[in-house]
This record gives sequence, C-alpha cells and structure tokens, in this order.
Amino acid sequence: MSDPLCLLTVHAHPDDEASKGAPTVARYGAAGVRTVLVCCTGGEEGDLHNPALQAVGGPFHGLDEVATKALLAAVRADELARSASAIGFDEVVMLGYRDSGMKDSPANDHPACFHRADLDEAVGRLVAVIRRTRPQVVLTYSDDQVGYPHPDHLKVHEITIPAFERAGDPSWYPEAGPAWQPSKLYYNVWSRARLVAVHEALQRLRGLSPFDERWFERPSQDHRITTRLEIGSFLPARSAALRAHATQVDPTEPFWFGLDDRELAEAYPYEDWILARSLVGLPPEGSVEDDLFAGVVAAELLRSSGT
Repeated sequence: MSDPLCLLTVHAHPDDEASKGAPTVARYGAAGVRTVLVCCTGGEEGDLHNPALQAVGGPFHGLDEVATKALLAAVRADELARSASAIGFDEVVMLGYRDSGMKDSPANDHPACFHRADLDEAVGRLVAVIRRTRPQVVLTYSDDQVGYPHPDHLKVHEITIPAFERAGDPSWYPEAGPAWQPSKLYYNVWSRARLVAVHEALQRLRGLSPFDERWFERPSQDHRITTRLEIGSFLPARSAALRAHATQVDPTEPFWFGLDDRELAEAYPYEDWILARSLVGLPPEGSVEDDLFAGVVAAELLRSSGT
C-alpha cells in the first residue's frame, strides 16, 4: 500500500473527543493506524463543571464570572493536549474557530464563532486537513442531533459531509493540496442498547442511575447502526481522557463514572457507528460490521497498483 491506514475524527470542542469515540480511536491507534483529531473550536464558551476547582486552594477559587471564563479559555487547550495523549492521537489539528456557545446564547452572534463561519470557507479548511493527512476513514456527528442541537455540533456535520465529497475532487479548493478521497464516513451514535445496559448495571450495582425517563423518551437510532466495535479493553483511554478535561468533567459524576472501566466493559463493551458513506462497498444486508476499515485494505491495494 502506498499510504498507511489513517483515521480522522472531527469534533466541535475540547472534551468531545473524550466522550465520543475515544476507545475506538485508542483501539485503532494501538493497531498501528495513524489517528488524527480535528477540533473545530477552542471551547471558549465552556462552563466550569467541576466544583472542586472552585474550592479553597483550587485554581478558580474566588474568581468572578469574567475571570472564570478567561481562565477556562486559557486552560482548555492544555486539557485537550492531555486528553489526546491519553487516547493516543498522533496529531491534533485546531480548525481555528471560536466556540459558538449553546443554542440562542449571545455567543452565537460572535463574528468569529464556528456557527457563523462561511460554509465553503470552513469546508475548505477541513478539506486541506483531509488532503494533507490522507485518511481512509472519517468519523463525524450524525445527521440526527435532535437530542443535543448545539450549534457547533450541527456545524461539524454540515462541513464534514461536503468535505468528504470535495476532498477527492481537484476542482474544489485547488490551493488545498492534491486531491484525496476518503473511503468511508461514519456517524457516531450513543445506542439505546448501551443506554439500557448501563442504566440497568448502575441500578444493580449502585442502586441508582442518572438516566431518567427523559433519556428513554429520545427516539432510538439503533435501527441505523451498521457497525459495532469491541472496545472493552480500551475503555481506560476514555476515562483518562475525560479526567484530563478537569474543568468540564466532574470526576464524581455518575453520568461519566458511575461504573468503573471493568464494570462498563461487562455491561456494554462496544461502541456503535452508522456507516454514512462508503466507496468500498456495504456490509451484507442484515449484518453488522466489526471493523471501520472493512473493505478499505483491498481498495487501497487496488488504488496503489493503479487498477
């Protein structure tokens, strides 16, 4: 093969890479696949979610709201670096936009925010990264984000779809480098099966679960799942990455840490994905893939041989 296998994942903010797909990336990195993280914003609008950091002696103790925001913006890049290291990313690329804040917040109107970015310009930035890093597989957010319609998460989806398609077309963004066409595009998904398994394990082992009825009222996406990866032994990468984001993740929060890695692996040792685009064939009808690179190696051998 003329090019090594590469996996590229696109996220909105520092910490998203820890909560969505970290064990999957760790699994492929351990297998020798080059892994690249694209983070579209700096997370400037994040809130402080770890009350321990406001305690006496903590870095945020005594700070007013303005000072807290300023310090948050300053430390989130370091948190991202430590998280990426825990997961095993080979490269982190900041796409260069400002955090847009939650839906309908004043931050949505900031001229530098991702939400307001020109679509073609933002797609061009991502195309340049794809062409330089040459991934066969790209991971992004789903087309169905009803449960969490954050403007930046919506924008990630909006730019990744055309970037996947335009990266291989030399007529688009000729200044962005030689064309490169990824083979497969996946959406991440938190499956209903996982939710039920974790909820039941928490009730059994802890007597209480943070997942109330509102979680189960969300429409299930399980019928769309095409790919299920065994990642039980890579769950420590997720936990370490989440803890690296000390400002964003409370280490006592049962939503994230109600089960330890061993218990979570016993409850649901998988990550689920939706295959959105494939240029190397589809899994047989009714079957579920167990490898994001299924079909890719054969296609790459054909591409490198020029046939």
